[in-house]
Amino acid sequence: MRTMKTKTDVRAITLLFGFISVMLPACLAAQSPGRVEFTARVAPTVGQPEPVRQLTFYLLRKSLEDIRAEALQTAPALDLDKFVDGLGVSGELKTWMKKHQTVQLSGESFVKGLTPDDIVDVPEFFKAYMTHNEAFRGLSFPEPKFKAKDRESNPEKYAAEKSQYHVAVRAFITASPETVKGMDLDLVDLNPYVKWASLERKQRQILDSAMLQLAQERYVVARTDTDLEGRGSFAGLAPGNYWIGLFGAEAVSGDVHEHWNYRVTVRSGETASVELSNFNAVKSETSAQNSNN
Repeated sequence: MRTMKTKTDVRAITLLFGFISVMLPACLAAQSPGRVEFTARVAPTVGQPEPVRQLTFYLLRKSLEDIRAEALQTAPALDLDKFVDGLGVSGELKTWMKKHQTVQLSGESFVKGLTPDDIVDVPEFFKAYMTHNEAFRGLSFPEPKFKAKDRESNPEKYAAEKSQYHVAVRAFITASPETVKGMDLDLVDLNPYVKWASLERKQRQILDSAMLQLAQERYVVARTDTDLEGRGSFAGLAPGNYWIGLFGAEAVSGDVHEHWNYRVTVRSGETASVELSNFNAVKSETSAQNSNN
């Protein structure tokens, strides 16, 4: 009996080692690291693609959008309504700014967006419009009939005639939209956009700093500098999804500024090849400004 048991044990151990010898290489292969090799090139609006040379690229466990959203929790967005409340302008203009969610009072798009009601109902707009058209008033331009003396002595007459005048001005603006062009020049001293833009720049700097710190502390897997041909690589990577991106830098070629937030999947024991270009870049604010100029 003891001999049979010994033979059974030996046979079981042999089968176990056989199983291990078959499965172990497969398990090790399943856990073997992968690699990412990439080439980054940027083309100007007119011209051939150029290598992105000697820029530091990062490999992240999380997308830049998600990291930015997480950082935003520690650097909350600016409150435009609160900013508007602190301005020394009329209540009508504050209401207009909040409704349109803008404090930009200049430029072609601003002027085109103004309606006759906006111009007549917002005191600052009405004054700018009247000042701008003062030298061009002709026989067809409405003239007010209400008198200042009636404000106290006959307020009903004053209000009625003032209302009639505003109706006439609205109709004139509707019939002569060209008279609105250029009125923003008379709002230059009033325009709070420069102050708001400065606050936005400071807020972006705070957010970018928080985002960079968060990424470096939690999500950066590796970093590498591209060579003179725009090539870079990340090695020894566990299988999974990653994102290739830039922090505080842009790839520049002529008038084009680009950065990336490119997702790449790493598989066990394989090399993922990536080509970064204008086509899979995230458009930067610099590029957007250049294209609008």
